[in-house]
Amino acid sequence: MKSRNKVAPWVFISPAMILLIIFSILPIFIALFISFTDLSLSGLADYSRIEFVGIENYVDVTSDRVFMQSIGNTLYYVIVGVPLVVILSLTIALFIQIGNNKFFGTMRLFFYSPSITNIVAIAIVWSFLFNPNESIGLINKVLAPIGIGPIGWLQDPNIAKISLVILAVWRAIGINMLIFSAALQNIPANLYEAAELDGASRWQQIWHVTIPQLKFSTFFVVVTTVIGWLQFFEEPFVMTDGGPLNSTMSIALFIYKNGFQFNNFGYAAAGSMILFVIIIVATIFQLRIQRKRDENSV
Repeated sequence: MKSRNKVAPWVFISPAMILLIIFSILPIFIALFISFTDLSLSGLADYSRIEFVGIENYVDVTSDRVFMQSIGNTLYYVIVGVPLVVILSLTIALFIQIGNNKFFGTMRLFFYSPSITNIVAIAIVWSFLFNPNESIGLINKVLAPIGIGPIGWLQDPNIAKISLVILAVWRAIGINMLIFSAALQNIPANLYEAAELDGASRWQQIWHVTIPQLKFSTFFVVVTTVIGWLQFFEEPFVMTDGGPLNSTMSIALFIYKNGFQFNNFGYAAAGSMILFVIIIVATIFQLRIQRKRDENSV
């Protein structure tokens, strides 16, 4: 009986473990191996053409001006995009929770819809919104009466990143709003009752009761959002293809272009391993910060 109890958990988790090994862990090791070779399309056709080049790909990719620019662009996306997503998602979830009626329930669906909408369809709509021609671009048409514009939202290297951040934040709010909404519903009502009896205002209740109770969900949202923005790909790929002048090139898009457009798989794999390390370091850094906060709060 004891042996069955020991085997049963492994039986239940084995399907997930097998899928994890096949589709996540194994590809990482394959990419690591490829990063030390000069693999290309010719190498896929004839393995004898593949040569081991050591760390040459890593030396080349770290001295590549476009790759270093993609790192800077990605950090920009993370620094600007992550706080906006977290703050706006939490704010919207709070307003919906406070409203607590059918209208605000409908607004939850309204804000969640972009998260499940096809990126190509979204790109077409936002391309018209960002069009620099005032007769076509709605945003420039709205700004024209107040003397602003026309703005080259996707044509100006200094503004294109901001345009992609606006689109990506709009898409990312929905799923994180649902996470915060679920967490808000699990906060005990007696905490608010006690705070109200102590004379706390609505804002004081939010600041001293709601936000502290959301620390675990906030940590989860921050970690997953940082990882998502470090892998920022769909928006620059569909909207700008990394342009203009590589101003919107992300690390993920750089890897894709070198691997699947330029057929330099070893070079792209080296870039992907660097991105992998950046994600691991960023995640561990956030885990340590959260652990210190938990220790200080005890």
